Amino acid sequence: MYQPDKTILKKYADVLIKFALWSGKGVQKGEVVSLQVPESAKPILEPLQNAILEAGANYITNYLPEDVSRSFYDKANDDQLIFYPKRYALERVNTCDHFVNIISTNNKYELKGVDSKKIMERNKAGKFYLDAFHAKETAGKMTWTLGLYGTDAMAQDARMSIEDYWEQIIKACFLDYEDPISQWRKIFSEIEETREKLNTLKIEWVHIKGADVDLRVKLGKERLWLGGSGRNVPSFELFISPDWRGTEGHIKLNQPLYRYGNLVTGIELEFKKGLVVNAKATENEKLLKDMIAVENADKIGEFSLTDRRFSRITRFMGETLFDENIGGEYGNTHIALGQAYKDSHPNQAALTEGDWEELGYNESVIHTDVISTSNRTVTATLYDGSEMIIYQDGEFTLDK
Repeated sequence: MYQPDKTILKKYADVLIKFALWSGKGVQKGEVVSLQVPESAKPILEPLQNAILEAGANYITNYLPEDVSRSFYDKANDDQLIFYPKRYALERVNTCDHFVNIISTNNKYELKGVDSKKIMERNKAGKFYLDAFHAKETAGKMTWTLGLYGTDAMAQDARMSIEDYWEQIIKACFLDYEDPISQWRKIFSEIEETREKLNTLKIEWVHIKGADVDLRVKLGKERLWLGGSGRNVPSFELFISPDWRGTEGHIKLNQPLYRYGNLVTGIELEFKKGLVVNAKATENEKLLKDMIAVENADKIGEFSLTDRRFSRITRFMGETLFDENIGGEYGNTHIALGQAYKDSHPNQAALTEGDWEELGYNESVIHTDVISTSNRTVTATLYDGSEMIIYQDGEFTLDK
């Protein structure tokens, strides 16, 4: 079984622990980190542990065994399906200053054939945990990040050798540099320059136009573009949580979506008055519609653009963490159905539940990113009525 060089794994762990947490500052002495690592990613567990200890911090490990999720959905009754140990889960949120989750699997299709409504019910039952998690993050008392550990199964599904798959991970995370953290700081600085330029514009609408998209998205007032926060490694996108009520038009997503052990391909969405009124897929359309049927998952929670000049990802990886940051020829556009990012608001801690609703920030237990790498032009309409192209041919055009 292929395993990356120990030097690579140490660099990756250092980036996740000593850089990504606290938005580029890294974990601090005495803090507590929750490590969630699947069995298939065991080789990176020790480097993560060591990075935390070297920083003078502490950790709690949630080590996930392989091939047990399917039997749960097959055997659990209705009450067992929605059971969550509430006090335990909330205390974990209270105790931990950071959450680091590694995405990895030896069986991408373990849940294939499971009734997707069961999975949606399970997700809804855990909403109390997500609410507590986001509340602590909103208060500025916690950060999180995601990383990817590639396996033969993941590489095979992306039609790559395991060596080529890891080459994408290594390049995307700058692990081929002697000091990847310095390189990340440089890239984050460049992303921040673009983010600041976007935030100086008073954008009311964006119009995304291309061969397979004609979509208008209302950004709304009291929003900031986000990016370069360390929440994902890698992360090259710039994104915003729009006013869901102002989404009109259609978009076809040329990248597949992996969810719950299934591959959804050929996704097409049509919006009217902010709602998905038509959803199609060439494969696993039922799963797509079951996801959208979850409360408020038929509304947009995120609009995102990735500049191809930032990203070193050039191939489809079969994992949203990487695919939503792909560079390639035309960068990527993606939207998320469901939960909005409340940190898109400049003063999130001061808002009430009613305020969020009034501003059009969507609330849902689902957050599903759907991605397109086709060429498109994004034209912004400013509040003064003027228009300007902000993105074209895979690049932001703010200096042109």
